[in-house]
Amino acid sequence: MRIRVNHDRCTGHARCNALSEEIYPLDDVGYSAVVDAQVPVGSESIAREGADTCPEGAIEVIDDC
Repeated sequence: MRIRVNHDRCTGHARCNALSEEIYPLDDVGYSAVVDAQVPVGSESIAREGADTCPEGAIEVIDDC
């Protein structure tokens, strides 16, 4: 599974980062630092939850099955 963040839509609420700093790191100004990242095995549910909590819908979850 991968996640991709649309930086044009991200407004820096950081709700994703509050769930997991490892999966959803922030840049120096508080916006998502994720571009296209592999989700660690066993962290799929938290990655989905992070995407679901984004008020702008800026996070895309990609299943690589």
